[in-house]
Parts: sequence; structure tokens; C-alpha cells
Amino acid sequence: MTPVELLGWTATIVGTFLAAPQLVRLARTGNVEGLSLVGWQTALVLNIAWAMHGINIGQLPQILSSSLALFTTVPILVIMSRALGRRVLPTMLPSFAVAATMIAVDGFLGSAAYGIIAIFPGIAITASQSIELVRSEHVRGVSPVSMGLGFVNLTLWMVWSLLVQDPGTIIALSISWVVALFNVIWYVFRRLGLRAFFRRLPDPELALVRQES
Repeated sequence: MTPVELLGWTATIVGTFLAAPQLVRLARTGNVEGLSLVGWQTALVLNIAWAMHGINIGQLPQILSSSLALFTTVPILVIMSRALGRRVLPTMLPSFAVAATMIAVDGFLGSAAYGIIAIFPGIAITASQSIELVRSEHVRGVSPVSMGLGFVNLTLWMVWSLLVQDPGTIIALSISWVVALFNVIWYVFRRLGLRAFFRRLPDPELALVRQES
């Protein structure tokens, strides 16, 4: 096995299990404080789109990592939707539509064009989590293990993409890596006592859902 293949398979293993601690934490506590619904909707987009991109460029590690991640992303979205008082299917439908658009770009315009368009959901998934970490009153719903593994996973795929010289992955991951690093650092500060900034007002509908549950 070459170093590139070893790196790809390592990233596959990390990517497959990185959301498992978050799923376990969410299923056990039902606490969504600090979690971004938009971020997990975007994760569904990327799981689907990157699996198809892996098929297009013939990279099995990328195919398996993104495909297997669906087994954690989908249950997390189901639990979050119910906790937030939303219907599950309408919550997921926008993700399917965006993923289909990205797959079409990859198929018709090529890897570099796909990488450019993939920047936006890549930033959305990390930036939306940044907003929650900054504004949420508490971040107790966030799994530090999943957050750390997510950053490690992005780092592994970034190095892998440089070695295999896939422009789509390089372009898409560069900015996301920087934002993910910010999230890890900011989460540590929040757990050490840093207060929320630009705190949003409590959602009365969410409060009602919690009372009923």
C-alpha cells in the first residue's frame, strides 16, 4: 500500500466514525445546544455529493467515507428535526436538491468546477457551526470528540488531495480547514467560560416543544 493510499484509507476511517460520538451524545441527551441544523443539513449535501465525486474520479476511500457517513448524518438530522419541532422530510429535501446540483456540475463541467461550487457548502457547514458556537447560550450539545475528529478528517483529506493532485478537493477544502480550526479553538474557549456573543433571543416555539417533551 502506497503512502497516498494509506492516507486515503486513514481519512476514510476517521470520516466514517467522526460523527458517531455526536450521534451518541444527541441520542442520549436530546440536547441540541450549540449544534447547527444548517450545518448538518449541509453535511448531508456533502456526504452525497462527495460520494459521487469519488465515483467520478475513481477514488474508493472518498466513496466509502462519504457514503458511510450517511449512517450518522441522517439519524442526527432526524433527532435534531424532532427536537426543534420540524418535520424530517422537509428538513432534508433542500439537501437533496443542492447535492443534485453539485453532482450535475461535477458531471458536466469537471472536477475544478465542482471544487469551486463545493467551496460554498464546505464553508456553510463550518461557518454555520461557528455562528452557533459564538451565539448559543450554551454549547453543551456539541461533542468535542466529533469536532476534533472533524478537524483531523479535513486535515487528512487536504493532504491526500495535494498528493493525488485533485483540484476539486484542494479548492473545496482549503477555506473549510481554516474555519474548522477556528471552531475547535472557539469551542475550547467556550467550555473554559467564554460568554456568548450576539446572543439570540430564545425561540418561543422551541421552548414550547421542550415543555411538551
